[in-house]
Amino acid sequence: MRRIMFTYFTSDPSSRALCSPMLLSTFSHFSLFHMAANMYVLWSFSTSIVSLLGCEQFIAMYLSAGVISTFVSYVAKMATGRFEPSLGASGAIMTVLAAVCTKMPEAKLAIIFLPMFTFTAGSALKAIIAFDTAGLALGWRLFDHAAHLGGALFGMWYVTYGHELIWKNREPLVKAWHEMRTKNPGKGGGGKSN
Repeated sequence: MRRIMFTYFTSDPSSRALCSPMLLSTFSHFSLFHMAANMYVLWSFSTSIVSLLGCEQFIAMYLSAGVISTFVSYVAKMATGRFEPSLGASGAIMTVLAAVCTKMPEAKLAIIFLPMFTFTAGSALKAIIAFDTAGLALGWRLFDHAAHLGGALFGMWYVTYGHELIWKNREPLVKAWHEMRTKNPGKGGGGKSN
């Protein structure tokens, strides 16, 4: 299993498998703590983002964010020549965090271990972007800073423009699909056969 996990569930632009790891690497984690930290942040912000976007749009955005943040990581690795595998849901979770912070910049947040210190969501987003920009520029290897930045920028873009450009324009395609399915009731399931 280790070879399969390394090939398909870690993202690395020098790997022979490039496309499937862009999504699958968001579902693998280095350790239980890594997974727990990511899932805690996702759980903390999921209620807000699902109420803003709805369940279906949230899933579409989250999966897209995994691919986009990994792609940004690939570009950064190619530019710097640092070919090392990455994994984890951090890029996609940064999309969720950035989307919520962009839509609700005045919301009060706190760190779980320091609940007495509160700050606005807008300030938190600026601090996270500054930290990951510094990490990328200075070559820190603490996190995949490029994936974090790609996820954050995608989240900010999506809630500002993407919903209008992508999600609302899907209606004609969905309507045409349903009309096509109802005109041929005996073919492809869903209708009565003669």
